[in-house]
Amino acid sequence: MAHTLHFAASMVACWLIAQVLARSTWTWRSPRVAILCWQAIGLGVGLSAMGLPIALGLAPYQRGTGSALLALVSDLRHGTLPAGLGAVHLGLVGVGLGIGAVLLTTTVRSIHGAVRAQRRHRDLLTLVARRDPTVPGALVLDHPGAAAYCLPGVKPRVVVSAGTLSLLDRAELAAVLTHERAHAQERHDLVLLPFTALCRALPWFRWVREAHERVSLLVEMRADDKARELHAEAPLAGALRRFAAAGNRITPAGALGMGDRDLDVRVQRLLVTARPPRLLGATSLAVTATVAALPVSLFLS
Repeated sequence: MAHTLHFAASMVACWLIAQVLARSTWTWRSPRVAILCWQAIGLGVGLSAMGLPIALGLAPYQRGTGSALLALVSDLRHGTLPAGLGAVHLGLVGVGLGIGAVLLTTTVRSIHGAVRAQRRHRDLLTLVARRDPTVPGALVLDHPGAAAYCLPGVKPRVVVSAGTLSLLDRAELAAVLTHERAHAQERHDLVLLPFTALCRALPWFRWVREAHERVSLLVEMRADDKARELHAEAPLAGALRRFAAAGNRITPAGALGMGDRDLDVRVQRLLVTARPPRLLGATSLAVTATVAALPVSLFLS
């Protein structure tokens, strides 16, 4: 029963920390640390959702969750179950294992869907995109809309539209290209995949969907930071303003786009210079890592 309470406490702690993170603005100044905090919360949520019904079902064993699960497998193999463990308990264990299977399946499906969409779009780019000496290392689409995105993968592609080339000046375009290359270098597509899987596996938790939205914004802010390290704030802020005014922004499935998330917030953030809150960030990371480690330790006990 103690493990059941611990799993429940971990779930509640994940929810509380998620509420605090979602309403905190320090995360905008330290997006990389905030992303790590959200990843720890995502891990804690997944393991706690799986472990809570398993721990309830294994309560008659009166031992750690991991060792009780191994004991159940051994007892089922020999056709004997301890006194007090009935169909309801086995059903709860099945629910927990089912949640784990759903999490694994949705993760695999998310990866497969993203890879398939990226491959399909990469094949399309070989037919319709062109090289342009004014944007070295990028592909250009002859489309009037505003488009600048990264197609991630083993061989990433940075793509801009002809509309973007006419929309931005040279400094703004350079900042945008650096932003998109940052997505590819830091594999932000892989950062987002677990949260996409959690949204599909646990659709009844609204705060899980909100976590996906927050992390999506944070990866854009992280790419903004990489861009302003080389090009300062003004060119990137100007590019964001122009994308916001353009309206008809285009980002295909499986890609990470420059103008996808909260452009006004990102512009305001760029124009306010503030040092990252190192102590607050380190404390938050330590707390979230501890919360995530709790269900892991319960499964190993």
